[in-house]
Amino acid sequence: MNDNTTTRSAGKNLLIFIALIFAGVAGLGMALFMYNMGKDMSTMTQAVSQMTQDVHSMSKDMTGMAQKMTLMAESMVQGQASMGRDFNGVARDMKSMTQSMQKMGGDMAGLGNDIGTMNLNMAAMTQAMNRMSNDMAVMNRHMGRMSYDINKFTEPEEIMMPFLR
Repeated sequence: MNDNTTTRSAGKNLLIFIALIFAGVAGLGMALFMYNMGKDMSTMTQAVSQMTQDVHSMSKDMTGMAQKMTLMAESMVQGQASMGRDFNGVARDMKSMTQSMQKMGGDMAGLGNDIGTMNLNMAAMTQAMNRMSNDMAVMNRHMGRMSYDINKFTEPEEIMMPFLR
């Protein structure tokens, strides 16, 4: 009867040990998944940030170009008195084109602002991912405490040190 009790106890302890190993492997897999997802989100955020900088740079270039076109249109208006009626039409067209360029520069600035907002939203999403990662860490700690409690109630020292009986 004593051997039968020992065999049952050893079998139960072996099952608990296998369950603990499985829980540890599952926790490790989840941790690796969360790490890789956080890394990918960081890369994506950096790409969006670079795109925002590129759009802002392009907006500045367009504004500078519009200013130069305005200066050129004004010079043509001043010179039209001596050049005749034909240049008057050219000056009007240049002014219209300049206004279109200025509007396009403003539109590019708006696009830059929209991308900036998207970047802020990506940052908020990254923070949410960080909070989720922290929650996963808390869950893993709770699982560790459960493992400790299970071990405490199942007397693992009988498996590890049978000579102490």
